[in-house]
Amino acid sequence: MASASRTVTADQVNLLIREGEGLTVEFKEQFTSRIAEDIVAFANVKGGTLLLGVRDDGTIRGERLVNNLKATINDVARNCKPSISVGLAQVGEVVAVVVPEGTEKPYACSSGYYRRLDGTTQKMNHDELRMMFAENDPMPFEEKTVRGFTFDDISKAKINAFTKEADIRIGRTAAPDFLRSLNVADAAKVKNAGILFFAKDVHRHIHQAQMTLLAFKGTNRLHIYDRRDVQDDLLTQFNEAVAFLKRHLNVRSEIHGVNRKDIYEIPLDVLREAVVNAIMHRDYSITGTQVSVEIYDDRVEIINPGGLPKGLSRRKLGTISIRRNAVIADLFFRLHKVERIGMGIQKMKEAMIASGLREPTFEPNEFFRAVFYRSPEFAMKEEQPGSKTNASGLVDGLVSGLVDGLVENQRRLLVLIKENPRISKSAMAKAIGISTTAIDNNLTRLKEKGILRRVGSTKGGHWEIMKNKSGMQADF
Repeated sequence: MASASRTVTADQVNLLIREGEGLTVEFKEQFTSRIAEDIVAFANVKGGTLLLGVRDDGTIRGERLVNNLKATINDVARNCKPSISVGLAQVGEVVAVVVPEGTEKPYACSSGYYRRLDGTTQKMNHDELRMMFAENDPMPFEEKTVRGFTFDDISKAKINAFTKEADIRIGRTAAPDFLRSLNVADAAKVKNAGILFFAKDVHRHIHQAQMTLLAFKGTNRLHIYDRRDVQDDLLTQFNEAVAFLKRHLNVRSEIHGVNRKDIYEIPLDVLREAVVNAIMHRDYSITGTQVSVEIYDDRVEIINPGGLPKGLSRRKLGTISIRRNAVIADLFFRLHKVERIGMGIQKMKEAMIASGLREPTFEPNEFFRAVFYRSPEFAMKEEQPGSKTNASGLVDGLVSGLVDGLVENQRRLLVLIKENPRISKSAMAKAIGISTTAIDNNLTRLKEKGILRRVGSTKGGHWEIMKNKSGMQADF
């Protein structure tokens, strides 16, 4: 039997309403007998608070905890299998139903077994129910704590960054209260999930909380031309990974009226989904490891430690929604990363095929590897007539009459060189925003295509853009 002991105050309820629905919070406009589904869903995952009298958008309709309603809710909870004891309170105009995490999982109501997945209550099928038994870990890594870590080690700047991106207004709420409302801290300690998102120095306390971003020349791991190691919070890891991918993937632009749209060779929504999945689903208990994003000439690989969760077979991969780290997933849900992307393996495959790309592959071994194949034809597509960019480093027009197949950074290089044939590599790198090694790589490719040559010495010479077959130089 699960028994409730935690009560909620008016300030806590107001904060939960501002934060919105999530893994441990559900709004109901009014009481219905279907709250049994939410009660068992909370008990089957992390526990939670059901707020009666609150609409889905967070506006308050109001509900009164009269004796008849109190008796009805208690009966609903007791009739769950096993029985659940809930806490009930009238908090302002809202009725709070506090459900503890169960100690005898799984719990069921008359209509079946339910669980919380991000901000929704979902009925479990046979496979998901079997996984709950298999995964039976009484204390997952995200729930554990680090010895010596205190609330003083929390970064207020990271809380501000989180609430800004999540569009949550917490006012003067103290950091400990905010963390407790997100279920990443208890009365005295911050849980690992909270450390991974909000610690001043995440890597100091959880060494494996890191991500490595790599760009290789060629199709193997021999020649690295750009690398970044991110040893910071999980939101920073996500943002850095997406920025790294955007920097190194080919991109073309289409002009629709006065609007310019950048189209990446691999759909960014697919890659964002893969990155957030790698962060959410990695096994953080495996030390000496990291999430890796690796870019090759022919593919992008996103790798995270930890294979399939217990009970999930390769055959069922992509057909069942799973959360190895339910609290971490909930925080990304609140950041609108999961909700906005929310594609899943099957939809990632469909998006790649719809873009004319090869279907991605997923290798769930000790490390989970997602492989997305680049298109050799992508860069051969011509830009739309009349496309233009400004003088800040983008191409002002087309590279007409030259070899087709230039990536955006190569086009930018040609613009810089035409404006200043003696420009240094470091100046090129600063103007475009890539490393000097990446500059060397692109210059080499332009020379191999017969578009560019170096005249004179390395220090005293200059660059020269070659003429095309018609005897004309590139028109920028």
